[in-house]
Amino acid sequence: MENQKLDTTRPKKPKKRYYRKPTVKIFALGGLDEIGKNMYGIQYGKEIIVIDAGIKFPDADMPGVDYIIPNFQYLKDNQHMLKGIFLTHGHEDHIGGLPYVLRDVSAPIYGAALTIGFVKTKLEEHGLLGNTEMHIINETSVVQLRQLKVSFFRTHHSIPDSLAVVVETPLGTVVHTGDFKFDFTPTEQATDWGQMAAIGKSGVLALLADSTNSEKPGFTPSEKAVGQAIRETFRKCDGRILFATFASNVHRLQQVVEAAAECGRKIAVIGRSMERAFKIGQELNYIRPEKHQLIDVRQLDRYPDHEVVVVCTGSQGETNAALTRIATGAHKHVAIYQGDTVIYSSSPIPGNTKNVNRSIDLLLRSGAEVISGSIFDIHASGHGCEEDLKLMHRFIRPKFFIPIHGEYRMLRKHAQLAEETGTDKDNIFILQNGQPLQLTRNKARIGKSLPSGQVLVKGTTTNEWEESIMEERRALGTNGVLLVVLTVDPAQNKMIGRPELITRGFVYVRESAEIISAGTKVVRTVVRALQRRKRFVAKQWEQKIIERMTEYYETSMDRTPVVLPIFSYVDKSGSQQG
Repeated sequence: MENQKLDTTRPKKPKKRYYRKPTVKIFALGGLDEIGKNMYGIQYGKEIIVIDAGIKFPDADMPGVDYIIPNFQYLKDNQHMLKGIFLTHGHEDHIGGLPYVLRDVSAPIYGAALTIGFVKTKLEEHGLLGNTEMHIINETSVVQLRQLKVSFFRTHHSIPDSLAVVVETPLGTVVHTGDFKFDFTPTEQATDWGQMAAIGKSGVLALLADSTNSEKPGFTPSEKAVGQAIRETFRKCDGRILFATFASNVHRLQQVVEAAAECGRKIAVIGRSMERAFKIGQELNYIRPEKHQLIDVRQLDRYPDHEVVVVCTGSQGETNAALTRIATGAHKHVAIYQGDTVIYSSSPIPGNTKNVNRSIDLLLRSGAEVISGSIFDIHASGHGCEEDLKLMHRFIRPKFFIPIHGEYRMLRKHAQLAEETGTDKDNIFILQNGQPLQLTRNKARIGKSLPSGQVLVKGTTTNEWEESIMEERRALGTNGVLLVVLTVDPAQNKMIGRPELITRGFVYVRESAEIISAGTKVVRTVVRALQRRKRFVAKQWEQKIIERMTEYYETSMDRTPVVLPIFSYVDKSGSQQG
C-alpha cells in the first residue's frame, strides 16, 4: 500500500457574518438652527417618509435671492425609498419648497384639506399639478406602508387644519408635533386630549417638537382673545382700516370678517396670495363673509371711510406686497389718506424687522395711524411657549427627544425643558441639518452626515449655496462694477484703439469723467506691458487688468469695485468679433 501524504493544513474558518441591528433613522434637511425651510425625514429599512418641505426667506446680506430651500440630494439619491411627503400645515416655511422638490423627486403628498388647497394653487403656478398624486387626510386617517404606519392628531396653530404626525415603526413610535400651541378656547375644533394621552401611554420612542417660543414663559395666548382685541380696535377707528397679516392666517381673516360685519364695514381684498386665501377659505367654510360684504378694490371710493376695511399682504415689509406698494405710493388703486388706520396683525420674522419699520415710517409720514400687533394684542403666536411645550412632553412622554424648528438657543432651551419634564439628559439630542440620529429600542447614536445645506432660489432657478457668489454679489451692491471694454487683435497680441470704461453703481455721474480718464490711463499702462509678450493669453490680460485696477482704486479712492474686463476680437480680415 502506497504511503499517502496527509494534509496537515488547518481548514479555513468561515468568515463571521456580522448582523447589523435595524435602526430608525431620523434626520433634518432643514429647520435646525434656523427659522424656516423645514424638512424632516424618518427612515426604516428601505422606506423613507418626509415631513414638510418649506422655504426660508433670505437675510438682508443675500442680494439676488428670493428664498432658500433645503438641499434634498439625499432624497434624489434614494428616490426608490421615498414613500410620501406628509405636510403638517399650510405655511410657506412648511410647503413653499414643494414645487422645487417635485421637479426632481416623485412622491405622493399627504395633507389636510386647507393645506392641500394651498399646495394645489402653488403647484398649478409651476405646471406640476397634473403630475402630482395628492391625498387629503385628517386626524382619523391612517396611511399603511410596508413597514411604517402613519397617523395624525389635531393641533392648534395660527392656521386651521394643523396636524401632528405619528409614525409607527417596528422599533417604536416617532411623533412629530408640527407647529403647535395649546389653545383652551379655540376658534376651531378642540384638541383631542384623550388621543394624545393614549399615544403617550402606548409608548413613544422619539419626539420631534417645535421650539420657536421655547424661551418665552407661560402659555401662548388664545386666538379668541385676539378676535376680541380686533373687534375693539375696529370700533375705535373712524376712518378706513387697512389690515395686514399673513395670507395663510385663515383664522385671523375670519376674525376680521366678523369684526367688520359688527361695525358695518365692507371688505376689499388686495394681494394675489390674500385673494387666493380668501377663495380657498370660503370654499372650505373657514372664511364666512356676509352676503355682499366683499367688494372689489376699485369700488372703495363708493363707500364712506368708516364703512371700509382693506385686507392686504405686506405685514413683513415684503418689497412687492400690497401694503408696501401702498406705503410707497406705487399701488394703482389705494393711497394713504389722513385718518387711515393701518393694523399689523403679525410679528416680524427674524431678518424682516428693518423692512417692516421702513414701511411703518412711510405710512406715518403719509398721515396714517399705525397699530402694531405685538403692542396692542391683535396678534397671537401660533407657537407654544414654555408651558405649552412642557404639557406636550407630559402627554407624549418620549424615550428620546429631538428639538426642532428653531435657532440654536431655542433648541437648547427646549432641551432643558424636556429634561425638566422627565426625559433623560443623555437621551436628548440637539442635531444639525444633515446629521442623522439612529435609534434602536434602547440606544441612540449619531450617524454619518447626509448631504445638506442651502439651495438658493431666484424666480424658477435654483443654485446650491456658494459663499463666493454671495461675496461677489455683496461687493457689487456695495462698491459697484467697472466694465473695461477692449478690442484686441490676438494674432499680434495688440489692443486696437482705446479702452472704454463703463461704471455702474461705482461713482456719481458728475465725478465719473475724471475717474474714468484716470482709470483709462492705468489700463493703457497695463496693456503696454502685456503687449511686450510673445503671444496673447486672455486669462493673463484679464488677471493683470483686474489686479492693477483694483489696486489703483483701492489706493486712490478707498473703493474696490468689481472689475470685469470684456474683450472684443478682430480676426485676420479685420472684422470684429465678440
